[in-house]
Amino acid sequence: MPGPNRKPVEKPKNFKGTIKQLIAYSKPYYGRIILSLVLMIISTCMCIYGPKLIGNATTLLATGIVNKYKGGTGIDFDALGKIVLILIGIYVVSAIIDFFVNFIHVGIATDVTYRLRKDISEKINKLPLKYFDSKTHGEILSRITNDVDNIANNLTSTVSQVLNSMINIVGVLAMMLILSWKLTLIALLIIPLSGILAALIVKKSQKYFSANSKYLGEVNGHVEEMYSGHLIVKAYNYEDDAIEKFDDLNGKLLDASFKSQFYSAIMHPITGFLGNLTYVIVCLVGGFEAINGRMNIGDIQAFITYVRRLNQPITSIAQLLNTIQSMAAAAERVFEVLNETEEEPDILTPINVRNENGELQIKGNVTFENVKFGYDPNKIIIHDFSMYVEPGKNVAIVGPTGAGKTTLVKLLMRFYELNGGTIYVDFHNIKEYTRHDLREMFGMVLQDTWLFEGTIKENIRFSKPDATDEEIVEACKMAHVDHFIRTLEKGYDTVISEESSGISQGQKQLLTIARAFLADPKILILDEATSSVDTRTEQLIQDSMEKLRKGRTAFTIAHRLSTIKNADIILVLNEGDIVEVGDHTSLMEKNGFYAKLYNSQFEG
Repeated sequence: MPGPNRKPVEKPKNFKGTIKQLIAYSKPYYGRIILSLVLMIISTCMCIYGPKLIGNATTLLATGIVNKYKGGTGIDFDALGKIVLILIGIYVVSAIIDFFVNFIHVGIATDVTYRLRKDISEKINKLPLKYFDSKTHGEILSRITNDVDNIANNLTSTVSQVLNSMINIVGVLAMMLILSWKLTLIALLIIPLSGILAALIVKKSQKYFSANSKYLGEVNGHVEEMYSGHLIVKAYNYEDDAIEKFDDLNGKLLDASFKSQFYSAIMHPITGFLGNLTYVIVCLVGGFEAINGRMNIGDIQAFITYVRRLNQPITSIAQLLNTIQSMAAAAERVFEVLNETEEEPDILTPINVRNENGELQIKGNVTFENVKFGYDPNKIIIHDFSMYVEPGKNVAIVGPTGAGKTTLVKLLMRFYELNGGTIYVDFHNIKEYTRHDLREMFGMVLQDTWLFEGTIKENIRFSKPDATDEEIVEACKMAHVDHFIRTLEKGYDTVISEESSGISQGQKQLLTIARAFLADPKILILDEATSSVDTRTEQLIQDSMEKLRKGRTAFTIAHRLSTIKNADIILVLNEGDIVEVGDHTSLMEKNGFYAKLYNSQFEG
């Protein structure tokens, strides 16, 4: 029976297409699926024949008692014993078969879960970055976790229940027709009536469940909003208005909740009444048939059992349809990821830039030639940009918030494909390198100090998995973070986690700089945001970055313009377009956009 917080069933956009794809995806498991289906048919048929045998036993007992009363031989216990032994055998074998069927289904479910998660994980690594721009992290994680779990939990169990119910319906109907076509016709006239009434009640109640879910969300949202902002509510004397709004929403919730629960409550008595009515009519008609010698008592008993068993799979299928819809919707979202267009594949014959020891050998030249790019092909934001950066030069990228300072960085590392033009590294088109080699040329220190749960040593070694402990310590010394690490109780073996309250944001930034030192890249990408750190830590970060830049080609995303006065080249961006290029002195002399931006940071 539906609960008070029941939500409308989520439906897929293309149910038939999703089911076809799901069937195709299950191809490796066809053998096990067919085996389980055959075993299910055998088990179900055996169980369906059980009530007929019980009916035969009942007839045997009734006949024996009547014969005994008339002075005959009485009950045939030998025949009765054989029936009992056959019944025990049927139910034991059926139980064993069900055990193996469940074993097969669990195996399929876990294999499908493993394979889906593996395929999604591999797919995510092949998707272009623009895909993630249109999806939230929570949405992608939900597809890997919740949606895959939904499929795995329901793919075998739900489908097997539906198949089992259908086999039951066919088998039970066949047995009912064998016993009495008249009683079968009566049952089939009443059972659909029960289904029609149930469907009407569900249709009537669905809007109240939707309303209940809607108003419950609004009540919770209102309470959370008023609670989190209770200081503002009190400051502006909004308490009475807040209570009035809550009363209004709560009243609507009460009305929707009452009606939804009322309709849910009446479904069971109505269907129960029709079911009992079926049994009464079957007993009456069956009694007349028995009196006239056309049926025996055991067959009537068996028929009543079959009527009860016929109701169960019909109800089960009706309930499982919603689960199948939900599973198909989850599968649709998962297949949307698996069917996404992957990023352009690497060139078949890439340039080899490694020496005999497998180390990258590049100088660090970077050239932009007539580069055109837009996140949306119809909205180009970099129209025709050309620039040559010599090895070891420091290029600063500046501009107001939202100007697109990270765009050039993303293009450099080929996170996005250009709409026009070419980018060269060491005079080779970046498409001539594999993405792995290209991205290994770069070291990154971003404003978002990403550190995973693990020791400090493991976090720094992330950029160079084969690094020795001595190399890690030396990198930390270069980044001015070695002294801090040694003050920790476990030093380099200190575990970093979300609960690590002893490590500040600035110290985390220094750890990411140490990670870049360890990688020793030829080209650097630095985001020097230090707005959330104290003055001393900011100076340490600036010194570390300055050390890191020496001898390397560096692209620095600058937030405080005073820190990039010595940059060799300054790219000035505004609204996604490059408006000025030059060094600090020449740009200040122009008294253009850069000069206004620079002066605005020192006004007052």
